[in-house]
Amino acid sequence: MDIAQLTTALQRDAVWVVFLNVLMQQVGLPVPAVPTLLVAGSLALAGGQAGALLGAAVLASMFADWLWYLAGRAFGYRVLNGLCRLSINPGSCVSETEGRFIRWGVWSLVVAKFVPGFSTVAPPIAGALRMPLPSFLAAAGLGAALWAGAALLAGWLLRGQVQAAIAALSANGGLVAGALLAAFVLWLGWKFWQKYRFERLAAIPHISPAELLAALASDRPPLLLDLRGAAMIAETGPIPGAVALPADQLCQTAAAWPKDRSIVTMCACPGDATAVKVARELQQRGHTSVRPLKGGYAAWQAAAPGATPA
Repeated sequence: MDIAQLTTALQRDAVWVVFLNVLMQQVGLPVPAVPTLLVAGSLALAGGQAGALLGAAVLASMFADWLWYLAGRAFGYRVLNGLCRLSINPGSCVSETEGRFIRWGVWSLVVAKFVPGFSTVAPPIAGALRMPLPSFLAAAGLGAALWAGAALLAGWLLRGQVQAAIAALSANGGLVAGALLAAFVLWLGWKFWQKYRFERLAAIPHISPAELLAALASDRPPLLLDLRGAAMIAETGPIPGAVALPADQLCQTAAAWPKDRSIVTMCACPGDATAVKVARELQQRGHTSVRPLKGGYAAWQAAAPGATPA
């Protein structure tokens, strides 16, 4: 297909292509939407479709966000745990994501589209935190309009370069496909390197829930750090005797703890990511007896149902 035929096809089906492409990306599929929006933007004025393209992108994005919002409202943090488990990088953690959301408030939904990895998880967090639906839809719609509008506008402003790139793709399809494949392999390699680094970081002695229960009943109980997010603690209730501590407040709080005090860190993350990270940091600060709880909050809740709120 030459460049003229490709341009004609895109002009004819651009609205539906944009809608489906954005929808697939926003539900979490590894489908890039920005390149499609750039190409569509470069053709928008010629086809008189600028408004329709923007509307299609915003509608698709809001529909996907609404589905994730409902999932978060219905299933709470189980949805977020599932999303984090799908990540190649286990350091992607529920409590860290929630902390970012709480820090930015409703504006997190506006900027979410511009933050890689945050766009899919922000809507279920909003649902889990019971954000009012009208506020959620308004913020999600504004964010989608800014994101899609910026990409479409960039495509129009750079229409000469975009059309030249399309022509280069047509003329050198094999070479470009090889370059894209190489870039993808490099990206995948970097992600697996992050996974490998995390697995090395996680190679630290853990404590089992049964061992923790026995230690808590001893004469010298350990300090149990509850690293779950504030919203999750509010939803599920605090753990009696535990110290609820946001990971970003560790520096000023840990200074007063004796270095030989036994400490157990606990989170609600896949791979105990935050618990491992905080345990390592405490060790670097000179604390000699720090262990993450194996299995995190879910394992604790299963082992000690009477010690957690109903």
